[in-house]
Order: sequence, then C-alpha cells, then structure tokens
Amino acid sequence: MTDWTAGYVADIGYTFGYYTELNPLRVKLAFYNVGLRVPEFGTACELGFGQGISANIHAAASVTRWHGTDFNPSQAGFAQELAAVSGVDAQLFDDAFADFAKRPDLPEFDYIGIHGIWSWISDENREVIVDFIKRKLKVGGVLYISYNTLPGWGPFAPMRHLMTEHAEVIGAEGHGIINRINGALEFTEKLLATNPAYSRVNPQIVERITKLKGQNRHYLAHEYFNRDWHPMHFSTMAELLSSAKLGYACSAHYIDHIDGVNLSADQQSFLKEIPDAMFRETVRDFMVNQQFRRDYWVKGARRITTLEQTELLRSQRVMLVAHRPDVSLKVTGALGEATMAEAVYAPVLDLMADHKPRTVAQIEQAVKDKGVQFGSVIQVLMVLSGAGHVAPVQDETVIAKAKKHTDRLNAHLINKSRSSGDIIHLASPVTGGGVAVGRFQQLFLLAASHGKRQPAEWAALVWQLLSSQGQKIVKDGKPLESGEENLAELTSQAEEFAAKQLPIMKALQII
Repeated sequence: MTDWTAGYVADIGYTFGYYTELNPLRVKLAFYNVGLRVPEFGTACELGFGQGISANIHAAASVTRWHGTDFNPSQAGFAQELAAVSGVDAQLFDDAFADFAKRPDLPEFDYIGIHGIWSWISDENREVIVDFIKRKLKVGGVLYISYNTLPGWGPFAPMRHLMTEHAEVIGAEGHGIINRINGALEFTEKLLATNPAYSRVNPQIVERITKLKGQNRHYLAHEYFNRDWHPMHFSTMAELLSSAKLGYACSAHYIDHIDGVNLSADQQSFLKEIPDAMFRETVRDFMVNQQFRRDYWVKGARRITTLEQTELLRSQRVMLVAHRPDVSLKVTGALGEATMAEAVYAPVLDLMADHKPRTVAQIEQAVKDKGVQFGSVIQVLMVLSGAGHVAPVQDETVIAKAKKHTDRLNAHLINKSRSSGDIIHLASPVTGGGVAVGRFQQLFLLAASHGKRQPAEWAALVWQLLSSQGQKIVKDGKPLESGEENLAELTSQAEEFAAKQLPIMKALQII
C-alpha cells in the first residue's frame, strides 16, 4: 500500500492557528523599510495550509485571489468549507506538492507563502517546492517562508531524535500518536533525571523538555514527531532558493529589523565589517542563536531611491489594533526584554489610541512638536507592528469589497465558538488579516448580535451555553464550581471586553 503521508503525521489534525506573517499586506512596510519595491498582490498561494485558517482569512479579508494545497484531505475539506461559507473564490486542494505543482489550472503568483512546512518535509518535496517557485512565482514576486534554523536547534536535535526513536520503537502500536508522545516525554524525563553528560553540557535541555510537557500534543506531533525534521543554516536556504532566482529581502518578523533589541553594540560593529550580505546574515544567526526564521525573499529585488522610500513610507496607512498599553511598552528581542523610551512611544500611542487609520505622514505631522522625528516614527511603527499592536490598513475600496466576505466568515467562526475554543482569530477587512479573539470574547460578540446590549446580558447568555454543555470557567488553574462564581467571572470579562476590546472590534469592522 502506498503511504500518502510521506512520513508526515496525519493521524491527528494540525492546530487551528493563524499566522500573520502570511498576510501579503505586511510586506510593504518591511520592504519599504529596507528600500525595496513591492509588487501588487493580485494572486497568492499557500503551500501546506494546515486547517486553512490563514488562507481563508486572507482570502476573505482582501481582494487577492488565493490558491493552496494541504495533502491532508480532512484539513483541506475544512478549509474548503470555510471558503464556501465566506463566498470567496479560493482554490484550496488536498494535492501532494508534486501533484499540485503539475496542475494546469494554476496562474502565476505575486506571492507564495510557506509557514511551518519546510523543515518537516523530505528533500524530494523541497526540490518540488523550489521548482514550483521557479516556475510559478512572477518576476518581482515575493516568497514568505519560515523554517527551523541552525545553530539554535543544534543542541536539541539529538534529543528530538531520541524522542521520535522512542515513539517509533518503544511506543505501543495502535495506541495512537498522543500516547506515544506522552511516553516519549516521560522516558526523556527519566533519562534526564540520571544527570547524563549530554544534559550537563547542554543544561537548557531540561527546561525545554519541561516546556514541551505543557504544550498542545497536536502541535508537538507535527512539530517534532514527523519522519523528516531538518533545521538548516540560512546559507543553505539561500543556496537552495538561488536556483529559483530568489534573493533574500528581509525578515518578516519586524522586531528583527531593530538591532538595538537584538544585538549588542560590539555585535553591530562586527556585522558591519562583513561585506557579503548573505554571510552577514548567517553570522547574525550565531549571535542571536537563531532557532526559527521568518523571511521574505524576492524574485528580482529592485531598489528604490531615498526619496521614493520616504514618500512610500509616508503613504502607508496603519492603525492601533490593541488596547493602548497602560504602562511603559516592553518588547522582547534576542537580548531579552527591553523597555521602550516613553518620550518617543507615548506620543505615537496616545495619538493612535482612538484606533483610527492614519498615514505615516499624518502620524509624523502630529508628533513632531513632541520631538519625535520621521526616523523615530518608522522605528516605533516597526516595533509596534512586530509586537502585534499595530497593523497595516487597506484602501477603503478594498475594505468595502472584503467586508461582505469577512462578515460571513466571522459569523460562521463565532457560531463554532459555542462548542469549541479551537479557532481564536477573526477576519478584519481593514487590515486584510486575522485578529486574535478568544472563545469567550467571540461569544460576547454572538450575544451582542442577538440583541443583548449589556455585559451582564452577554455573560448570562455565555454561561447558559457553557452550563448546558457541562463546561466551567477555569481560573488560576482551577474550575469555578458554582454558577454564581462562573457568572461573576464571565461578567467581569464581559465588562473588560466592552471597555477595551469592543471599540477595537468596531474599528476593525469585525462587527
């Protein structure tokens, strides 16, 4: 019998995650920040879309026509269901990469996204993907790709091999992957308890195993227990993609653009002395002990002049998509947690606290009297975007066209939240992407759509749903037992949602 899984875990589904880096709209600020021209994104493709949450949100929330494939038919079926609900013309298949690459009905793409697949597939599939990119990515087109990276994963690679070996050799056949994962983790803990020389040389391994124990088993299955698992150096990736005529553009993780939170002064000086950009990027990975890269590549990079760069940056529209932080903003980079300068960040955050879209030029004009100049505004927006506080905003005509699709998709997802908390993102036509909205918050929106006006009414409806299914609120790790306790906690959460999140939901046109 042919194994259609090719060694990839398929007996349990992937998680219902959403990945903002896959949103093509995010390319602009990153590219303009490094002085590169950006194409218009009329067609896009996601390879290995999992449950299809990202693909469907991006298809519904934009006018970009999306294609994609995921070899798991159950996941592809769910993704197709969402596309049908929203009414978008997204072509989502369950083809293996080799079969998808041969489809005669595929257009050329302005954008191809690959998140969470590259490191977990065979060399043969990587060759198929590179050839697909070579043939199907337009000149000037952008590739987003994420992958496990060396040197960061180097110390853990032997332990990952041991865990998968245990699951394969010792794990009982027919007991399912989750039981085999639990068995492998238990075995690993017992091994580390003997204080082997391996863990003495690599003391961080104990902490990492402890973290693994607390993570979703579906995630662990796909992350660690596939047959193939290939972290690679940046230079290896560059060599592979060079055959598809791709060059490295920049990181898709905006915080990586801010040297001050990632590199010491000595490290920055050292890197500046390296003339080759590709080798410099490889060396940087050693400095930050990079474990996971999220990168943009481009087929034919075109530089823009300083004047064009400034004009394009000033024309970008952005908005605050999170509640304005009540305390000093903290951001985590490779150097650890850093507190952002209040004198620079507070004026921008205060201005944007009304959650209205503004161009960078409008922000610059409004804060210049506070001593915040153009260069600082750009850095503030890059940091806030990287931290998830700020998002790009689409043109009004695009927003209007997308809203009918996001309304349908969001209504469907909110309805699902009655029985499950698996999907915690909704689609915004304003940002062209997804916004994190937890299960209870979705249920509050459901209550509001049913005519309930007050937080106490929302809480009562939510508690009615939960109690009818025998579910209780968990607080501080313990379930609340009485109905009064559950209702009080839900009311408190509903009041906070009304004060802080609901205005944002309205500004994002989610409701």
